[in-house]
Amino acid sequence: MVKTLIMMRHGKSAYPDNVADHARPLAPRGEREATLAGDWLRATQPPIDAVYCSTARRTRDTLAATGITAPTVFTDDIYDADAPALIELITLTDEAVSTLLMVGHVPGIPWTAYDLAANHDSEAAIELSRKFPTSALAVLTFGGEWAQLRQGVGELTHFHVPR
Repeated sequence: MVKTLIMMRHGKSAYPDNVADHARPLAPRGEREATLAGDWLRATQPPIDAVYCSTARRTRDTLAATGITAPTVFTDDIYDADAPALIELITLTDEAVSTLLMVGHVPGIPWTAYDLAANHDSEAAIELSRKFPTSALAVLTFGGEWAQLRQGVGELTHFHVPR
C-alpha cells in the first residue's frame, strides 16, 4: 500500500511584544496562506487520515486555518526537533493511516522532507532545498509500512507554496 506523508511548515507568525516563541499566533498573512494550503490539499491530495501537530500556537492556528479535521495528535516532540526525531515519530503511525499530515517548524520539517526523498535531483527537491517558506507543503509517497520509513525511501511528488 502506498503511504502519503505531507510535511507542512506553520503559517507566517506574528511577533507581539512579551509573547514567548511557543505562544506566538499567526499573522493575518499566515491565516490566509494556511487557508489556501488547506484548499490545495483538498483539491490535489488524498484525504488526510491523521495529523501530527506541534503544540506551538502558530502550528495549532495553522492547522485550524487549513480546515483539516482529521484525528490529531498535538505533541511537543515536533517543536525544535531534527530529522531523525521526526522520522522516529512518523514510524509510530498506525498502519491504518494512508495519508499523514505533519505540521511543524524549520529546520525540522524541510530537513525531514529532504532526507526522506530519494529524488534529490527533481524540480520539487531542488526548490525545497533552496527555501521552505511559511505554509509550504512537501508531499512524499512511499511503499511499505510507516515503521519502515527511513532516509531516502520516499518520492517527493510535490512542493507547494500557497500564495
